[in-house]
Amino acid sequence: MQHKQILAQGGDVHYWIDRKNDIVDCIVFTHGVTADHTMFEKQIEFFSDKYTTVLWDVPMHGLSRPYQNFSYRDTAEILHSILRKENIKRAVLVGMSMGGYPSQHFAALYPEMVKGFVALDTTPLGMQYYSKSDLWWLKKVAPMARWFPANILRKSMAWSISKTYYSYQKMMSMLEPLSKTEIIEQMRIAYEEFVYENKNVKFQFPVLILVGDKDHTGKVKIYCREWAKQTGYPLHIIKNAKHFANGDNSEQVNFEIEQFIRVINNSDKQQ
Repeated sequence: MQHKQILAQGGDVHYWIDRKNDIVDCIVFTHGVTADHTMFEKQIEFFSDKYTTVLWDVPMHGLSRPYQNFSYRDTAEILHSILRKENIKRAVLVGMSMGGYPSQHFAALYPEMVKGFVALDTTPLGMQYYSKSDLWWLKKVAPMARWFPANILRKSMAWSISKTYYSYQKMMSMLEPLSKTEIIEQMRIAYEEFVYENKNVKFQFPVLILVGDKDHTGKVKIYCREWAKQTGYPLHIIKNAKHFANGDNSEQVNFEIEQFIRVINNSDKQQ
């Protein structure tokens, strides 16, 4: 993949692209909090020969550090700038956990550029889904993390989202370069900005919700079920997977994403 960067208001943002000029479809992968673009290596192995793929380190994460004045609106504008720079007109968005929020904010601002959205172990934008206590607890995640010594914090975070040793090792490799202060700040900003920037949205393009059958991170599974119930979006359960489902069961996740794209393409041809 070709490594590039773009200058945004808060700092440099790094991204990677593998362009297939003879293939129309592009997939943009957006990672979760305290992670980076490498959490999708199993997806790149599978999709890189078939699609143009874009990965990026979300501001404040990976190589896109340091970064000032993080907001999800800002991440949406940055992603828009990346796609415009690469002359990508439409893309399928895959957002994992926190990565679902830049994806949804982008989709709300630029729906004409979204071919479809895969919500991977993430939760919806929308005021109706979250109680006051839900939002209160989100603000307490980072303060509670301060009680853990740095190494125990990293290990507990990695094990809590991983069913397989591969996922645990991959998450540890992304956490190890971060200081405890950076980990806590990433979590604080990610959750506080979600609460502040949450809004009601309505998407006209196809959406697929994927969640690990053993995902016990917060109330993610509960939110996903309610999301599917209220919108009619299909909800598919990833077997033998926790929150890091695309690492725990990459075979099923890859299959689900590819089938989703095929259904969209078949539908487009019939119109």
